Amino acid sequence: MTSVTPSITAAPSSPEAPTIRKTAWRAVLMLSLVVMAAGVVRLAFSPLQEAAKAELNLSDYQISLIQGIAAALPVALVAIPLGWLTDHSKRTRLMMILGIIWTVGMVGTAFAQSFEQIFLARMLAGLGAMSIVPVAISVLSDLSVPESRGRAMLFVSMGNTFGPALAFVGGGALVTAFAAGLDLPGLALTPWRETALVIGLASAVLLIPQMLVREPVRHEVENAGASLKAMARALWARRRFLLPLFVGQISVIMADAAAGVWAVPVLQRDLGQSVGQAAALLGGLLLLAGILGPVIGGFVADRGHKSSVRGGILIGAIVASAIGVPAALFPLVTGVPAFAVVLFLLLMAGSMTGLITATAIAVLVPNEERGICLGAFMILGALIGLGLSPMLVSLGSQALGGEAHLAPALAIVGVVTGLVSLAGFVLAMINAPDRPVPA
Repeated sequence: MTSVTPSITAAPSSPEAPTIRKTAWRAVLMLSLVVMAAGVVRLAFSPLQEAAKAELNLSDYQISLIQGIAAALPVALVAIPLGWLTDHSKRTRLMMILGIIWTVGMVGTAFAQSFEQIFLARMLAGLGAMSIVPVAISVLSDLSVPESRGRAMLFVSMGNTFGPALAFVGGGALVTAFAAGLDLPGLALTPWRETALVIGLASAVLLIPQMLVREPVRHEVENAGASLKAMARALWARRRFLLPLFVGQISVIMADAAAGVWAVPVLQRDLGQSVGQAAALLGGLLLLAGILGPVIGGFVADRGHKSSVRGGILIGAIVASAIGVPAALFPLVTGVPAFAVVLFLLLMAGSMTGLITATAIAVLVPNEERGICLGAFMILGALIGLGLSPMLVSLGSQALGGEAHLAPALAIVGVVTGLVSLAGFVLAMINAPDRPVPA
């Protein structure tokens, strides 16, 4: 995920050191562009999967493995080491290495000739693209002061949502254009392959802003010399808060991941939409949700953090997860406009809870434990949230009678995970620390 330099953990402030910090908004913006590039790669295969399925003669179950386990397994294996490196190494260089990995994976997708090859390519793409977020959150935590951290986090959250939106809108437009006769000079590739190649090359260009972000000084460090074992014990001591928080957000990830993988096929198979129409619709919804959800979530998180209510920072997550339960029924809606409205509610709720969860970790967990905390979250989120949910939908459709029953299987997975997420956030709020980590 990897060679990094020694730790740059900040030493205790001297009497002459400045005591006033300001949020580095320019660096936060550049960081959000890097996260956006990762988001593009992470879901770039979704609008292309039906064409790839036909060309490579794949089943829905194989697609679920490519979209789920291929990305989730390597992330889960490296999550804890990555978390330790995040807490003890130069994070900006680590981010660049991850960017190179996802670019290689995306370009490799364009040239894969079998299930095994495309599985490997998506492993690399997912490994880099999914691993960048906790590292970016760690950097952002030191670029911003606690009082504005929710608002700073919304920029990264919006980048994390704009990326997938651009993947659908741009991917759908490109594959339509290539199918209509536009070709890359000197290459004899099918439209979905040409699209994957263009996205891979474009993601390399979007790594440039990453070079402009300098490694920030670490703040809010309780014990910079703590060992991995000591930090794990510290996180275990917070388990009554962190475990239900993880359950709540991972369940949201399951619903959103299932929708991201299977919404376009449902639109194509059940509602007669073309790949361009379906991808543009989902991309537009992701874009709109990526604006409203993080904005609302960021301000709600900051307001809840300032309130006297214990765990008040999670109030918005509870409300959003409650909205997500009925919204998970979107696959059963028969009209395209109504389908879009209900799916939008689900996506907006997911973007809100994601930002609020990240903000809660950034505010309520000490700096030197955040990387390990997010690493543990990545393992569970990758294996369960991203790896398992696409498979559950495909297995569910088989249990209901075959691939023609994709829509009801997707709805069932969404509703069940929505109820679990609601219970998790409620328990996390009840068991939240009495007060945040001192700045």
